[in-house]
Amino acid sequence: MLLLTPTLLLLVLGLVWFVVRYQRGQLRQQQELAQVQEAAQQQALAAALVAQEDERQRIAAELHDGVGTILALAKLHLYAPGSQPSPEASALIDQAVAEVRRISRNLQPATLQQLGLAQALRALVQAVPTDNGPDVRLEQVGPLGRLIPPHELMVYRIAQELLTNGLIHAEAAHIVLHVATVPGLLTLTYSDDGQGFDLAALEELPPPGPHGQPVGMGLINLRSRVAVLGGQLHYHSEPGVGTRVEAVLPVTLLPAGTPTPSFSLNS
Repeated sequence: MLLLTPTLLLLVLGLVWFVVRYQRGQLRQQQELAQVQEAAQQQALAAALVAQEDERQRIAAELHDGVGTILALAKLHLYAPGSQPSPEASALIDQAVAEVRRISRNLQPATLQQLGLAQALRALVQAVPTDNGPDVRLEQVGPLGRLIPPHELMVYRIAQELLTNGLIHAEAAHIVLHVATVPGLLTLTYSDDGQGFDLAALEELPPPGPHGQPVGMGLINLRSRVAVLGGQLHYHSEPGVGTRVEAVLPVTLLPAGTPTPSFSLNS
C-alpha cells in the first residue's frame, strides 16, 4: 500500500495535468478558429464595400455621361429654330438635370476627391435644407489634412450614414457633427436633441434579410464601415433625450505635398 499510494497519486496528477493541457489546447484552438472566422468576415465585408463603391462610381458615371447628356440634347431640340418651346417642359428638363447632378454627387462626391474630407463634410452639412429641416452644424477641432483615399472615403460614408439616419429618424431640432484628430486617429461624433431610441431593443433586432426587419440597417452599415477601418463605435441614446454616436477611427494621413490621389477603396 505504501508503494501503491505514491504511484496512484502520480497517476492522478498526470491525468489532471493531461486534462488541463487538453482543455487549454481546445480553448486555444477555439480562439484561433474565432480569429480566423473574424478575419474572413472582415475580408468579405471589405470586399463587399469595395464592390459597393465601385458600383456607385459606375452608376454616377452613367448618370453624368448618359442621362445628363440625353437631357441636354433634349433641351437643345426643345429650343431648335422654328419650334415653340414649352416653359413647363424646359423647367422639367432643368429639374431633371439638377436631380441627376445631385444623385451623381451623392454617389461619387467630387468635392471629397478634389478638396479633401474637411471640405466634403462641410458641403455635406450645407446641403441640408434649412427652411424645413433641423439646424445642422459641423465642428472641427484641429487641422484635418488629406487622408489616404480608402480612409477618406470611408470616413465620409460614415458621416453620410450618421447624418442621413438622423435626418430620417431623429426628429431633432439640432444636429452636430464633430470631428477631432490626433496623429493616426480621427474621432467623428454625431449628436442630436431628437427623440432618441431604446438601444437595448435595437440590439435585439435580427439582421435584416429578405423578410427581416429593416429597422437597424443604419446601425449595421455603420458597424460594417467602422469595422473595416478597425475602429470602435459607441452609441449613447435614450427615448426622449437624443442620440450621441462616437466613431473612433484609425486613419493614415498623406504626406505633405502628395498630388491629389485617385479615389477608390482599392487604392
